[in-house]
Amino acid sequence: MTELASLDHIRALPCFSGKIEIEPLTGGLSNESWLVSDTTGRHVVRLGRDFPFHHVDRKREVMTARAAHAAGFAPRVEYAEPGIMVSAFIEARTFEAADVRANPGRIGQLIRDFHTTMPRHIEGPGFMFWVFHVIRDYARTLETGRSRMVDRLPAWLELADKLEAAQVPLPIIFGHNDLLPANFLDDGHKLWLIDFEYAGFSTAMFDIAGAASNAGMNDAEAAILLEAALGAAPDSTLTQSFQAMQCASLLRETLWSLVSELHLDAPGADYQAYTAENLERLDAALDQYHSTYGKTSQ
Repeated sequence: MTELASLDHIRALPCFSGKIEIEPLTGGLSNESWLVSDTTGRHVVRLGRDFPFHHVDRKREVMTARAAHAAGFAPRVEYAEPGIMVSAFIEARTFEAADVRANPGRIGQLIRDFHTTMPRHIEGPGFMFWVFHVIRDYARTLETGRSRMVDRLPAWLELADKLEAAQVPLPIIFGHNDLLPANFLDDGHKLWLIDFEYAGFSTAMFDIAGAASNAGMNDAEAAILLEAALGAAPDSTLTQSFQAMQCASLLRETLWSLVSELHLDAPGADYQAYTAENLERLDAALDQYHSTYGKTSQ
C-alpha cells in the first residue's frame, strides 16, 4: 500500500469525525502506524496484513489487543477491519533499552500479571507459541527461500536443540512473546503493553528472557527481573533455563530478521543491519552461556 493510498484509506475510516490530521509514527520493523487526531482526540492506526511466514494472523492480534485492554494492559481498540486496527492514543513514554534495564522489578511484575490474568480474557481457538518450533519453521522458510545465510542453518538448529533441552517444565501461561523495549509504554503511573502479533499460550520463560535479552540486561538486572516475574527466587536449574532462553530469544530474533529480509519491506527498516545486530548479541550471549555451562551443556 502506497503512502497516499494509506492516507486516503485512513481518512475514509468510519471511526473518525470532523477534520482529521495524520502524521506517521516511526520505529516499527514490520508494520506501518499513523497518529490521527480528530474532534474526539488522538488515535493510533496500525496497518498490517497477515504474515504467514511469521505466524501472524491479524484477527488473532485484534482479539488479543481487545483482551489485553479488558485485562487492563493495553489501550482500547476503537475500530478494526481487515488490515487495519485503530486504538486509543495513550499519553505515555515509549521505552528504550535503558528504560527496561532501569526498571527490572516493574517489568517483571508486569510480565507476571500479564501471564496470569490474560487467559481469562482470551477468546476462540488458543494459539501456541513455542520458540523452538518457530526457530525450526523459520529455518524451513529460509532454506526454501535460499537465504544468504542458509549455510548456517544446521548449526543454528543444533544449537536450538541444546537450548530447548535446557528448559525446565513450567505451567502454561499466556505470553506476549515479543517484548522489545518499544512495546512497553510508561504513562508516569503504570506500564502498558502494545503490539500483540505473536501473543499466545507459551512458557513464562520466553517473555522473561526476551525482555532481558532485547534490552541487554546485565546479570544483576536480569536476576531482579527473573525473580519478580516468577514470584520467587529461582534455583540453579531455572537460572540455566533462563540463560539458555535468552540465547534462544536472540536466535529467534536473528532468524525473524532473515525471514523479513526475504518477505518484508517496511518503511525505514534495514533488515540486514538488524540481522547483524542480533547476531552480534547472540554471539555475546552464547559466549557467556558457554563460559558458565560449557558448550555441550543441555
